[in-house]
Amino acid sequence: MSLVTVDGPYFEDFTPGQIFAAPSLTVTDGHAAMYSALFADRMRLPLDRHLSRRVTGDERPLAHSYLAVHLAAGQTTYASQHVKGNLFYRGMLLRKPVFIGDSLYTTTKVVGLKQNKAKPGRAATGMVALEMTTVNQRDEVVLHFWRCPMIACRNPDADTGHNDDFGWIKNSFDESELLGALPRGWDLSPLASDVTGLRAPTVAVGDEFDILPQDTVTCAPELVRMSLNIAYTHTDATRSYLGERLVYGGHTISLALALIGRGLPNLLSMVAWRYCDHLGPVLEGDLIGTRFKVVGIIDAPQGGRLYDLEVEAFATRKDRATGEYAKEKVLAWGLVAWGA
Repeated sequence: MSLVTVDGPYFEDFTPGQIFAAPSLTVTDGHAAMYSALFADRMRLPLDRHLSRRVTGDERPLAHSYLAVHLAAGQTTYASQHVKGNLFYRGMLLRKPVFIGDSLYTTTKVVGLKQNKAKPGRAATGMVALEMTTVNQRDEVVLHFWRCPMIACRNPDADTGHNDDFGWIKNSFDESELLGALPRGWDLSPLASDVTGLRAPTVAVGDEFDILPQDTVTCAPELVRMSLNIAYTHTDATRSYLGERLVYGGHTISLALALIGRGLPNLLSMVAWRYCDHLGPVLEGDLIGTRFKVVGIIDAPQGGRLYDLEVEAFATRKDRATGEYAKEKVLAWGLVAWGA
């Protein structure tokens, strides 16, 4: 008889080239319903199966592009169970649309290690650069990206000597890469509308949008569990440096994306993230607000336009001692989205 202790890797356990995998997962109607319930995102094709079929020509319902990202990101979290916080995403490109019934298979590769500088009274931590590739059941690459979690060291006084440069990680795309990621053969004509709330807005480079509505973070652990995210800090307050559960960063991003859709109601899908930096923690009950600037527009031969956006998201939280609300910037996001 023996005692087996199940735990995730600490910073000292990572080596360059190491590869992690996770159970494959089929995208279901249940995933789609939960995503809609959590975020109320108004992208039209994932909401309307008949419209989706007319536009895509595929009998299968289209899944929300961020639902696919959530599921893929959750599959990467074997490596980041001891995460203190995910610091950034880079170079994310959604290469294929995902439909209900598709299965996702994600592998995670360690491509860089950098220990943080020691600070008095603070246990040692390090940054792990991870490269992710997600394929579908036809072995087509659906998604490729990098992210960087900050991971605790097993030894609080560890000195691993890791000091890799992360500056090489991709954070931009040329026009051909972005256009090449758009599906061909879709008919966007059913999306045309002159009705307020559906029609494509007149948008120019340099325009800024301040979205006045905010939304409240709720059901944070439920999204984590649905996406197979096994990072301790999102479900176990004792493992969080805040003493409260840390909201998974993707939860904040999805709320911000749903709010962007209030300003750009013709969005079809996300296409790429040039970067996404988490600037501060988010807790359940925080109010999330956003604003964005249009920094580029590309007319797509496939139809519609690509909007290159610089997005900021803010968390408003009540101070428990004073009862006063305070707002802080928690997200900086370079998003490219496709609109009709």
